[in-house]
Amino acid sequence: MTEKEIPTQWYNIQADMVNKPMPLLNPANHQPLHAEDLFPIFNEECARQELDQTHAWIDIPDEVRDMYKYYRSTPLVRAYGLEKALDTPAHIYFKNESVSPVGSHKLNSALAQAYYCKKEGVTNVTTETGAGQWGTALAYACSVFGLELAVYMVKISYEQKPYRRSLMQTFGAQVTPSPSMSTRAGKDILTADPTCNGSLGTAISEAIELARTTPNCKYALGSVMNHVALHQTIIGLEAEKQMEMAGEYPDKVIACFGGGSNFSGIAFPFMRHNILEGKKTEFIAAEPASCPKLTRGKFEYDFGDESGYTPLLPMFTLGHNFMPANIHAGGLRYHGAGVIISQLLKDGYLTGVDIQQTESFKSGVLFAQAEGIVPAPESCHAIAATIREAIKCKEAGEKKVLLFNLSGHGLIDMASYDRYLAGDLVDYAPSDSDIARFLKDVEPLQ
Repeated sequence: MTEKEIPTQWYNIQADMVNKPMPLLNPANHQPLHAEDLFPIFNEECARQELDQTHAWIDIPDEVRDMYKYYRSTPLVRAYGLEKALDTPAHIYFKNESVSPVGSHKLNSALAQAYYCKKEGVTNVTTETGAGQWGTALAYACSVFGLELAVYMVKISYEQKPYRRSLMQTFGAQVTPSPSMSTRAGKDILTADPTCNGSLGTAISEAIELARTTPNCKYALGSVMNHVALHQTIIGLEAEKQMEMAGEYPDKVIACFGGGSNFSGIAFPFMRHNILEGKKTEFIAAEPASCPKLTRGKFEYDFGDESGYTPLLPMFTLGHNFMPANIHAGGLRYHGAGVIISQLLKDGYLTGVDIQQTESFKSGVLFAQAEGIVPAPESCHAIAATIREAIKCKEAGEKKVLLFNLSGHGLIDMASYDRYLAGDLVDYAPSDSDIARFLKDVEPLQ
């Protein structure tokens, strides 16, 4: 695609949903929130986008689109090598978001959020990061727009992935392992469990607390929220045009799933045709078996962070205190699904599948050998789900068109691959009793 063909608007699926997402609630009085209630935490434009259920198309600011031109459009690739390796009649395509300057799709929203903060006059930004892709993307975006950034990185990933930490610091960010002693939320968690390895929910609590106590500072989030899903639709909007150029249309769209950013990005533009035109494309969200909110969670009101600083969100959740196992796909270790995704799952527009860690890495190695790209551990889950579907096609003799999102490369995750190749990785899945124990603290739907 040429630069002129890069989309000029993001797609807001909320406007077209048959059943709109339920409102975010103020935990103090359980009343629905308005955009201005989010202003103390988020920049004002993202707060408005978060609750916009009216406008299906939101203009991409020229300043953001100019930065998109550095790496967009990203390639849509026919995975001939993987098709051959699987001996499948399926046609497999992947949208290669790993070619962004920071190596993942996260930059699509990072640039937008940093721009809106700069436009509002904000000088400081805080955030959390799991595996480090989001923190890296926001660090780069803040350097572009002249903002100071403080990142709370989940402690286990801080230790497992030192080069992602180095990348963030290279772009000028301050990086702190979470939980830390620098916030009340972190101190409380470490007091209760001095050996805590952290979670995205914990890191979110620390980042929000810092934003609330720092002058002229806003918090930015890399997934889960509606405005993040909005910004990521640039992926699927491009893929639509590229699939048309290839003369095909996907029967199944697949992406890995942590909070929902890359899944929303690839899926929502295609899903609108299911909603508005009755198309029958299937949408598959691949989550880790160790953090199975889509497949084993409950649809309830819950906090988006461990300490309860966020509004109450209607979502599929394992409970905000859920502490996932220390898998290497750090970006997927989040207890809940985004509000929009949760409603769409409830309404039957998508399916969740869980993938064990060793299956994901086995699939990633096969993909690397077949296509020459080493995928991020998170993306390996999407590849594993795609391979499952391709094998089904082979067994049934069906020539389906499969599209998945390669959300990032794994070149900074080679220590994880070393452990897999050495046979040191193990699989995890929480017991039913563990899930029930954490779910007892969520807010029942009224």
